[in-house]
Amino acid sequence: MKYLFHLLIFLWTPIAYSQEVQVLYPSIGDTIAKSPEGEMAFAKHLEECDKILDKAKEMGGSDGLSKTESTLFDECLTEKEGYWDVLGMGCSWYCGGGLDTLTATSELKSYKGISYAASNAHDLSYQTAWVEGVPGYGVGESLTYHFPPENPRITQIIVVNGYIKSPKAWRNNSRVKKLKMYVNGQEFAILNLEDSRAEQFFSFDPLGYADREDWNILKRKPWWTIRFEIVEVYPGDAYDDTAITEIYFDGIDVH
Repeated sequence: MKYLFHLLIFLWTPIAYSQEVQVLYPSIGDTIAKSPEGEMAFAKHLEECDKILDKAKEMGGSDGLSKTESTLFDECLTEKEGYWDVLGMGCSWYCGGGLDTLTATSELKSYKGISYAASNAHDLSYQTAWVEGVPGYGVGESLTYHFPPENPRITQIIVVNGYIKSPKAWRNNSRVKKLKMYVNGQEFAILNLEDSRAEQFFSFDPLGYADREDWNILKRKPWWTIRFEIVEVYPGDAYDDTAITEIYFDGIDVH
């Protein structure tokens, strides 16, 4: 009976973390220079890729291509499947991760067929964004990611701040200056975001369940959550609405 009691505690006790709140600053990635005009150029480039790949196939390889054609051939092999895709082709942490569901305290109402739902913040697309739906700048509004226990552990959060789909949309809408991050309802970190169209990377010790040897036991453990609360914003030129294009993850336990 004593063993059973301790086993139940082991199975159902949620993940707990230190009460000390970290203050984190990002590493800055590449600027995301997306636009409708860029999407049209990408579509034209894909047509050129189809032609050069077909030519290489007919020749039995790329050895007979000119220098210019060979450069294009190499580029085409590493292209993303779509212009707005956050991730490139090939395997990533998302081969086993991204098993979460996502909720928000509010969402801006859809307008002219454009959605501003919470799910947009984790659809791995630069074209869509979550926009909070309360009057003012949305301070206090939040996104919550709900993870099943078998989700691979997270060591990095990547934030795409603002409405990135075009330079005008990014300037007109407000962006986040500070996010408060909670793990299982406990304050975990303050994420200080730059007012930038570049991806912003925040790293920390692994979040999630470390004991992963027995899959049956792992799957019976409680779900856990990460919540991101808007604390401060960079005001938009035209709108109070605060937008986040994407918050996605990287980590371990996949490869």
